[in-house]
Amino acid sequence: MKRRPPPLAELLPLRLADLTAPTIEAWAAKEAKDRPARVRLALRLLKAFLRWAASEPDLKGKADPTAASAKKTREVAGKAKPKNDYIQREQLPTWFAHVRQIQNPVIAAYLQCLLLTGARREELAELKWEDVNFQWRGLELKDKIEGRRAVPLTPFVAHLLAALPRRNEWVFSSPASASGRLTEPSIAHRQACAAAGLELTLHGLRRSFASLCEWLDIPGGISAQIQGHAPQGVREQNYIRRPLDLLRVHHEKIEAWILEQAGIVFDAKAAPGALRVVNG
Repeated sequence: MKRRPPPLAELLPLRLADLTAPTIEAWAAKEAKDRPARVRLALRLLKAFLRWAASEPDLKGKADPTAASAKKTREVAGKAKPKNDYIQREQLPTWFAHVRQIQNPVIAAYLQCLLLTGARREELAELKWEDVNFQWRGLELKDKIEGRRAVPLTPFVAHLLAALPRRNEWVFSSPASASGRLTEPSIAHRQACAAAGLELTLHGLRRSFASLCEWLDIPGGISAQIQGHAPQGVREQNYIRRPLDLLRVHHEKIEAWILEQAGIVFDAKAAPGALRVVNG
């Protein structure tokens, strides 16, 4: 199947002087019919580029920094609708069952780890073996707020990672990818969710982690720190410091509860790679 060019491809052959408000509005109206979210992202990138071009001495007078900011263009692209997809407690058994049937074991492990860590999709996809510490049970994730953050390596996640092939530096590797790591797990996830009768995005897994934590007596700051949310309030920002072992106490409780609700019987005391998982 031929891949469709990205939204901005149509504008690339144009001169800077031709990137006028009417031209961009017409382009946005055409592209937004079936991919409005990608058009909104493309518009943000185009705005930044035009502002940069207008500030360059060599390009002075050739670019209109406001050409992509017209009200009509914004209206054509529409507003982003907040997504509320997440896994409900009673849906956990069917989600796990279908995800674990995915033929690619790397994708199956990645999706389960995404739910059980509450991480952002790229944070987990960019995890390297050097960032995994089986001895001290910790992970080092890239973080868009702090740069790096440490999170607990919980028993079931450790089991999933220990079973993965070590092809290269990436934990979630992919021989078919130019980068050597997993880049597009969404297709397999959508297929699994469709078979399960669910509608769920990858970011919905992150939202699910936060929502499922509400079933437990877990302080909000704990789950927020695990997920890499910015501290809220003076006390969280300036006074609360939680070490990894404290996070681990709560994170392991969260993982155990999710697995219990999913009907997965799991021996959490065995060593990684020798863990016994039995479908309940």
